[in-house]
Amino acid sequence: MDTQDTPNTSNPQASGDAQSPAVRAPATGAPLHNTFPCKSCGAKLVFKPGAHALTCRFCGAVNEFDAKTEVIEELDFKAHLQEMQGSQETEDRIVVHCDACGADLPMKPNVTSQNCDFCGTPIVATGHTRKLIRPRSLLPFHITDKQARDMFQTWLSARWFAPSDLKRAAAVDGRLAGCYLPYWTYDADANTPYTGQRGDDYWTTETYSVTVNGRSQMRTRQVRRTRWTSVSGQVFNHFDDVLVPASASVPGEMLAKLNEWDLQNLTPYDDRFLSGFRAESYTVDLPEGFSRAITIMVEWIKRTITADIGGDHQQITSMHPRYSAITFKHVLLPIWIAAYRYRGKSYRFIVNARSGQVVGDRPYSWIKITLAVIAGLIVLGVIALFIANSR
Repeated sequence: MDTQDTPNTSNPQASGDAQSPAVRAPATGAPLHNTFPCKSCGAKLVFKPGAHALTCRFCGAVNEFDAKTEVIEELDFKAHLQEMQGSQETEDRIVVHCDACGADLPMKPNVTSQNCDFCGTPIVATGHTRKLIRPRSLLPFHITDKQARDMFQTWLSARWFAPSDLKRAAAVDGRLAGCYLPYWTYDADANTPYTGQRGDDYWTTETYSVTVNGRSQMRTRQVRRTRWTSVSGQVFNHFDDVLVPASASVPGEMLAKLNEWDLQNLTPYDDRFLSGFRAESYTVDLPEGFSRAITIMVEWIKRTITADIGGDHQQITSMHPRYSAITFKHVLLPIWIAAYRYRGKSYRFIVNARSGQVVGDRPYSWIKITLAVIAGLIVLGVIALFIANSR
């Protein structure tokens, strides 16, 4: 194998915070679920978060039900793509485009016009038909709207660089909207041949000269160098439930942070879990979802290759993943979404309706940030002064 000696170097990476666009409430769309009338008063029953029960908002009646117990199956990815045209797990739905806000919305059955769920603009059914895969599992709501509102207030209090009066002055605009967002999960095996470079550090003695009291003196020091060796190999990765958002109604930056999902508790789909909530249809289709899953898998494959190369440093020259045993699930995950207002400006936030995790926009106090920077400079100055005096 060829080897090459080079001085050891490092490449720092720069990072920055991206500004998230405004969050709109997800559109109501497929799957359009059944309604369940109250046996006592006839009003529409709604699902009670945290329980297998439907409740009536008018007379208070509680109707418990038994959740389905069948096993949540993984569906074969390639076979499903080939069979979608005649599959009973899909349904045709007219999808229309709102020119006012840009949203794509599925029309309700037997309806030729409706208002846009995003902006309220009237839309006439002149769109195209899409074949949609039905969800087969979901995580039911566990956090109530009151709990979500309390968690939001706690989240506001923990923002260090937020204005001091934010918690007191922030006013939530209207009630929280409970929504089920569509996701894909993917399982796959990946065999990846690779080539690269392994760097092993070693130390050499270097002689150099210094001037002391006007006279030149020779001294020695230890210098670290890296010996690079060409390597190749193959690694294996198994991926389970790689989660990909299938909607564009909530910015990806926010959904990426909303990651505390207990997918091991997925429940078979049942219309009763959706009663009283919105359920959005997917806009990222099955193949595109897998393409996005691959970008997640590749990062894990790189880590596996790095560990396989070993040594003190690693460089990946090429890698060619081959994916097999690909399966998927179409699932619905619950969130609470709302806006709050502070000093005339609106900010958005979402709450994971399973874990209570809060993600959102917030204002910053530049006074607090400036004071923190000044305090940091003072601390650095004191440390520098202490080091200078101790010499």
